[in-house]
Amino acid sequence: MSNPLDFTGKIVLVTGSSRGIGAEMIKAFGARAAECVVNYIADAQGENKTDAVNVAKELNEPLLIECDVTQPEQVEAMMKQIQDRHGGLDVLVNNSGIISDRTIKKMSLDNFESVVRVNLIGTFLVTQKAAVILRNGGRIINMSSVSGEMGLFGQANYSSSKAGIIALTKVSAREFARQNITVNAIAPGFIDVGMSKGMPDEVTQNFIKQIPLGRLGDVSEIVNAALFLASPMASYITGHVLNVNASTLQPQRQLSPTFARATRPKLKASLRMSIRHRWRASSAGS
Repeated sequence: MSNPLDFTGKIVLVTGSSRGIGAEMIKAFGARAAECVVNYIADAQGENKTDAVNVAKELNEPLLIECDVTQPEQVEAMMKQIQDRHGGLDVLVNNSGIISDRTIKKMSLDNFESVVRVNLIGTFLVTQKAAVILRNGGRIINMSSVSGEMGLFGQANYSSSKAGIIALTKVSAREFARQNITVNAIAPGFIDVGMSKGMPDEVTQNFIKQIPLGRLGDVSEIVNAALFLASPMASYITGHVLNVNASTLQPQRQLSPTFARATRPKLKASLRMSIRHRWRASSAGS
């Protein structure tokens, strides 16, 4: 019996694959014999390129492409490079994303638009331009979030963008079905990777209390979901949102009024600390 997770001969593009979940995804596909395309966006310090080069070193003859997913001309140029090098594309993972948390009262229009532009419009543009080179039987996997399903405090921009990705996934699944291309989304919960690794312990513990399994997710659990959706095992799954969140979406236990009043100041302080931390981390070039 053939191995369903053998991607020999498959061309895989993961956007935003210079670090974090994206980097682990493209390395996982590479370890399973896929021909990989690593994507990054240029930054003033050159850190993204350095990270992307380091990821590429772990792959077999990868294609390394600088591309801002919010710029249609750059996205078109990326697809042309893939077409010229490989003749087409089999798996697209729309992973590029940013975060810039603020409460609605303090969020500027630019804060809101910049996150939606990268997360949602970027996903739309890459999907649209990739349609020309995606082969019959291909896969599109979009990265949404539990935030797009629950709506998290301080994330009006991020939650809106990730909810939009869910709707875009369902529409795309219908439109791409005629090419036998499946389109699905992954909605991670709280994952122990990237910015979350530097969160104050009090904030981390507050998140963990919301998770029925009582722990943060591991990046490998998101990677495995992507491998599954890209494999023949998921050939009859499309328009689906795969929640990898330890049942975080389930209603939480209601606090008694007395307990709620006693804990409210501490919880509010934790939320404020979390927002400040995520803002500093994202401003530093996450």
